Amino acid sequence: MTRILRILLVEPSPIITEGISCLLQKSNLFEVCSTLSDADTLEERLTISKPDILLINPMLLPHTRPLVSLKVFRDFPKMAIVAIVYQYLEPALLHGFHGILDINESSNKISSILKAAYSSLEDKDDTEEYSLSSRETDVLIFIARGMTNKDIADELNISQHTVMSHRKNITKKTGIKSAAGLAVYTMLHNLI
Repeated sequence: MTRILRILLVEPSPIITEGISCLLQKSNLFEVCSTLSDADTLEERLTISKPDILLINPMLLPHTRPLVSLKVFRDFPKMAIVAIVYQYLEPALLHGFHGILDINESSNKISSILKAAYSSLEDKDDTEEYSLSSRETDVLIFIARGMTNKDIADELNISQHTVMSHRKNITKKTGIKSAAGLAVYTMLHNLI
């Protein structure tokens, strides 16, 4: 027998909340254990309901501290976090979510997105988790401040080649290529 995955749904629109809940209930793979219309009591509700999947509208999160910077990721490492999207959002705001659910998807696609997001946690080996070294973090902060490779090298007393190596590692670990995207990443992670 397949385990039923518990979902906490955070969405302000009652129509969307009801629609998603009905679709998920029909699948027999998911149970919407709780719903919220805002994120004010999110952490408290997560502690109480202990869902397998947090399905949330990212627009409910403060733009100064999006979900990836909240302690939710640290406190609930076995919970998949999926964004409900029905308008254009900057890709940097969606960075860190385990899945993206467009409300125009079919019910089968919704189920597969949620299953894939949850499976990605089960398949993830703890050794695969990335973390930036302290030097990479220093370089990242200087990139976010708009400094050139030469300026960063001078500031840290390292070669430009070393700065470029750190930039490549940062890009590989974060998946973000542009300086603007890296600047957003530093803000999301409260590095600057």
